[in-house]
Amino acid sequence: MNPNQITYLVFGIVLALALAFDLGLLSKKNTTVTIKQALYQTLFWVALAFGFFVFMWLEMGHQMAFEYLSAYLMEWSLSIDNIFVFILIFTSFGVKEKYYGRVLLIGILMAIIFRIIFITVGVALVQRFEWILYIFGVFLVYTGYRMFTANEDEEFDPHNSKVYIYMKKFLPLTSTDGGGKYVIREKGKPVYTSLFVVVIMLAAIDLVFALDSIPAVMGISRSNLVIYTSNIFAVLGLRSLFFLLRGAVSKFDYLQQGIAVVLVFIGLKMLGEHWVSQWFEKTTQVFISLGVITVCIAGSIFYSIFVNKKGIPPDKLDGSL
Repeated sequence: MNPNQITYLVFGIVLALALAFDLGLLSKKNTTVTIKQALYQTLFWVALAFGFFVFMWLEMGHQMAFEYLSAYLMEWSLSIDNIFVFILIFTSFGVKEKYYGRVLLIGILMAIIFRIIFITVGVALVQRFEWILYIFGVFLVYTGYRMFTANEDEEFDPHNSKVYIYMKKFLPLTSTDGGGKYVIREKGKPVYTSLFVVVIMLAAIDLVFALDSIPAVMGISRSNLVIYTSNIFAVLGLRSLFFLLRGAVSKFDYLQQGIAVVLVFIGLKMLGEHWVSQWFEKTTQVFISLGVITVCIAGSIFYSIFVNKKGIPPDKLDGSL
């Protein structure tokens, strides 16, 4: 087997073992997850992702490894934005805390399946019509601008989302959680519980976020291996990150601006790739991307913490969750 095939094989084995470990040891049905447990689980997934970075360095070389690391950090930072929306969904549908872990797990596994399909289609389109990358570049610049200038008063309402409206239109729904079940029977007919609705919405929302993240990763690397692995490792860590940050995510007031700058940077890089390639070698471009991503994300997080310590701006989520 060639190095690419070996890396895919190792990734598949690691993924299967990690999921088995997570399902068998780290996850227990209908139990709450403490901050300490969430921290250990988050460290587990991050360590696994960085361990794969080391393996890629040894097997595929440093350039591919740093492309993977840049893409993973990009996806990981975007996942914090996912968590904010996840919190709104859970709160809006009144999900009990003991069901959080199971609902998140199923929603994330569905999200992985959808992302694989989405990535496969996107890569196939780019390979056939390379000019699509310029459309992705414009889209990222526009998305980054909108994200940077977003009105703080605009809040996502799960009950007004198109996904929920379509589900209400085509499926028999009930507002109860069915005692932890996804489908129950009422008057002899099957109806779908609020937990089922939340699972579908988690997967759908993640797919919406993928519209930003996957083009951004393509702006970092054209390697299918990098795109698949960075996405899946970042998504797998979402559940533990949710439990770790759900009480602190409101403190990262300026993270959105940091992510927006990164998206604009990658979008402009995609649009000017012809000229950038004349000035910088591919390896240098990878290091520049990694540096920009690290500085913007870390800087926005630390700035958010510093500003909140000063008491400005006030915690936007107090009393709303």
